[in-house]
Amino acid sequence: MYEDMVTARHYEERLQEEYLEGKQPAFDISAGPIPGELHLAAGHEAAGAGVCQHLRDDDTVTAPHRPHHVAIAKGVDLERMTAEIFGRETGLSEGKGGHMHLFDPDVNFACSGIIAEGCPPAVGAGMAAKKRNTDSVAVAYIGEGAIDQGAFLESLNLAAVRDLPVVFVIEDNDWAISMPKERVTDVENGAQRAGGFDLPGQRVDVDDAVEIYRAAKEAVGRARDNNGPTLLEVQVHRRMGHFMGDPETYRPDADKTAAEQRDSIERLAEDLRAHGVEDDRLDEIRERAEERVEEAIEWAKDQPEPDPEDAYEDVFVNPPSGVTDSEPSTEVAGGDD
Repeated sequence: MYEDMVTARHYEERLQEEYLEGKQPAFDISAGPIPGELHLAAGHEAAGAGVCQHLRDDDTVTAPHRPHHVAIAKGVDLERMTAEIFGRETGLSEGKGGHMHLFDPDVNFACSGIIAEGCPPAVGAGMAAKKRNTDSVAVAYIGEGAIDQGAFLESLNLAAVRDLPVVFVIEDNDWAISMPKERVTDVENGAQRAGGFDLPGQRVDVDDAVEIYRAAKEAVGRARDNNGPTLLEVQVHRRMGHFMGDPETYRPDADKTAAEQRDSIERLAEDLRAHGVEDDRLDEIRERAEERVEEAIEWAKDQPEPDPEDAYEDVFVNPPSGVTDSEPSTEVAGGDD
C-alpha cells in the first residue's frame, strides 16, 4: 500500500509540473504538453490503495474524474496511462480519451468524467459476475458530492434488489468542486445512504490507509462470498484545487493547512516505523516509485502523436442508405441531430 501511495503522490506532483508548462503566467488551458482539464488526486491515495489491495485483475473498478490513484492501485499500465494523458498514439485509448476516460481491459479498469456515471457499469459488471457464477466483484468510486445523483441512487437500488457483488466507495474530501459538502447535502455521513436500501454502510472517519484496508476487507469479502453490496465512505483530503488552474479563492487557508496535516502517506510511514520498518527501507520504496514515474513520463513524451485521420477510427457511424461495408462512412450516428 505504501508503494502504491507514494507512486500516486509523485505521479500527481509530476503531472502538475508537466501540465503547467506553457500555461503560466497567464493560465491558458489549451497550451502545454497536456491541454485541457486535469483533475489530480493528491491526498486521496489511501482510498485507492486500501481498497484495491483486496482486488484481482478480474474484478472491475470504475473511478470518477479524479482517477489516477485508483488506476495505479488497480495495476493499470502506468506507461500507457501516461501516454493517454499526453494524448499519444500508444495511450490506453490511442490518445483519444485523455485522463478522465482511461480504460484498461487487462485489469478491468475504467473511469468517467460524468459525476456518478461509473456506478451503473459497476452494477452491470456485478450482475455479469453473478450470472456467470464467478466470485468476481465490482467497485465503484465516487466523490461525496455525487451521493445525490440519480445514477448513484438507482445503482444502489438495483444492486440491493439483485443482491449483487458491488462495493460503492465514497471518497469524502469535504469539497464538491467549490462547495463545502454541508452546502451540497444534509447527510453528514454518506454511508447513511445505505439505510434507505437496507444495505450495510460504513464510514472510515480518519484518512488512514490501514483503517480503509480493514473496512474494505469486510466489504469486498462480503461481495465475494455472494452476500451482496456494501456502501463504504472514506475520509480523504484534497491537496490541490478541483482542477489544475483552480485558484481556490473559495477555500479558507485554514482548511488547506488542515488537509496537509492529515497526510495519509506520512501516517502509514509512521505505522510502518512502529512495526520495525527502517527508514532506509521506506526511502528505497519511495525512490523506486519515483523512478517508475519518471520513466513512465519520459516514455510517454517520446511517443508519437496520433494521425489526425485516426479521429475517424473506432467511432460509431450511421452509414447513409446505399453505402455498403466496403464504402465506410465518417458520418456520426444521428446525423445533424
